[in-house]
Amino acid sequence: MAPEIHMSEPMCLIGNTEEHLVTNQEALRILSAITQPVVVVAIVGLYRTGKSYLMNKLAGKERGFSIGSTVQSHTKGIWMWCVPHPQKPDHTLVLLDTEGLGDVEKVDEENDTQIFALAILLSSTFVYNTMNKIDQEAIDLLHNVTELTHLLLTRNSPDSNQSEETADASFFPDLVWTLRDFFLGLKVNGQAITSDEYLENSLKLKEGTDERTQTFNLPRLCIQKFFPVKKCFVFDSPARGSKLSQLQTLSDDELNPDFVQDLSEFCSHIFTHSKTKTLPGGIQVNGPRLESLVLTYVDAINSGALPSMENTVVTLVRRENSAAVQKAIVHYDQLMSQRVQLPTETLQELLDLHRTCEQEALGIFRKHSFKDDDQCFQKELESLLSAKQDELCKKNVDASADLCSTLLQSIFKPLEQEVAQGVYAKPGGHSLFLQRMEQLKAEYHQRPGKGTQAEEVLQKYLNAKEPVSNTILQTDHALTAKERQRKEEQARAEAALAETRRLEALHIQEEQRRAEQQRRHQEQLRQIEAERAKLQKEQRRIQEQKAQEEAARIKAEQEAQLRALQQQMEAMRELSHRRHRHNDCIIS
Repeated sequence: MAPEIHMSEPMCLIGNTEEHLVTNQEALRILSAITQPVVVVAIVGLYRTGKSYLMNKLAGKERGFSIGSTVQSHTKGIWMWCVPHPQKPDHTLVLLDTEGLGDVEKVDEENDTQIFALAILLSSTFVYNTMNKIDQEAIDLLHNVTELTHLLLTRNSPDSNQSEETADASFFPDLVWTLRDFFLGLKVNGQAITSDEYLENSLKLKEGTDERTQTFNLPRLCIQKFFPVKKCFVFDSPARGSKLSQLQTLSDDELNPDFVQDLSEFCSHIFTHSKTKTLPGGIQVNGPRLESLVLTYVDAINSGALPSMENTVVTLVRRENSAAVQKAIVHYDQLMSQRVQLPTETLQELLDLHRTCEQEALGIFRKHSFKDDDQCFQKELESLLSAKQDELCKKNVDASADLCSTLLQSIFKPLEQEVAQGVYAKPGGHSLFLQRMEQLKAEYHQRPGKGTQAEEVLQKYLNAKEPVSNTILQTDHALTAKERQRKEEQARAEAALAETRRLEALHIQEEQRRAEQQRRHQEQLRQIEAERAKLQKEQRRIQEQKAQEEAARIKAEQEAQLRALQQQMEAMRELSHRRHRHNDCIIS
């Protein structure tokens, strides 16, 4: 059982109100939350035969299913108790305790058949609880299954006999026949037999074709056909006397040891051999599928027709796959709401996101789908997703158009104000208007996130403004003609004035040229005079320098001559002096 499912006590699954079967929504909610495969054990038998006591033991509890101590039936309808399977991990054991058959207070005996049929239809192990021994009455009571044969065969077959022959008994529950307060000895012809052999002997057919024999064999044939797997348990009386009315309060030590042993073997067999509830095709039943079966069978019984096995599977397929389709759609919507921001820049971007989310949604569907062999429900999902794509594309177009319209109003509002103020009602205004339009169009194109309708909305806006442009153009043409004449006259006057100014400028330029020539001539004269003076000065300097050099040369020559004379005179004086001294020597 799923970890979050905890039933501390049983709960009514199918109520029996005024001879009408009613499902308990709270019990169905509990079933819908069980994701594990379920092993369903249902018990049917006469009222006040201890059925609820056995079911409490299977639940591992002393108390739970109501146990009466009087002759009045306690359990009404079918009660459910979901507990963890004690020996099969990841399985949930679903125990179904049924209203006692043959209640004298019951108004409609057909209700017994309905409860009986539901127990067989819903269970994977069917416990048939009777008293004392297997007798014809008990077999006749179980013969109710004969009525069930027509419910479980394929109705759509043109040959009902063929359908009956081909019915697959493997989809029926295993039969466990419990005999309470068994007092007979298990012997045949003086030989000890087992309880299972006792059951087989009780269901053995008689030879013969007479009506009495056929009547005898018919219920046994039905039991053997629809319950190929059978088991029998015999129980001694659990206690004696007044203790029986206090059974659920007695400990094992206070019970009949043989009964305690029988009870232990019964519980062990149920835990070990009870199979997972399955449907045709080997489909394992979990909580939601069991919930669907309950609803299908109860609705069919209340409408007066018990369901066929084929129709039951079809109904289950339809319900589970319809739910899988809805889960996929919800998952798709959640993904798209998280990943898509309308408007998308391009249609391809939106389609790519759709394809990604579509694949994830299909994965969710395949995970939860159930025998969608012809892909009918997958095609339905694909059709719904295609419709959602179309709807999303339309929303994307609308979102883009709205956004672009708002953006255009914002960007072009200054231009509209300028037009209203007559800014462009002047010559050349149309050209200015077009230039301004191009500027604003460029600004519009630069804005990101406009979506797929950017150009279309812009073109519609420009088309709407075409009359305004034409009006400005007409005004421009009318004003331009007058402006052109005025400008021509102004141009002529300006040309004459310009010519006068040109001539004056030429005269001024000529005067300036002449003045410049005179200035240059005077400057040249000044330069020539300066050069001449400079030359004369240089010549004088050179002459003076030459004179000085000549004077210096002459002076030097004179000084040299003077020195030479002086030297001569000195030599003459020396010679004369020498002569005087010589003469003096001679004289002396």
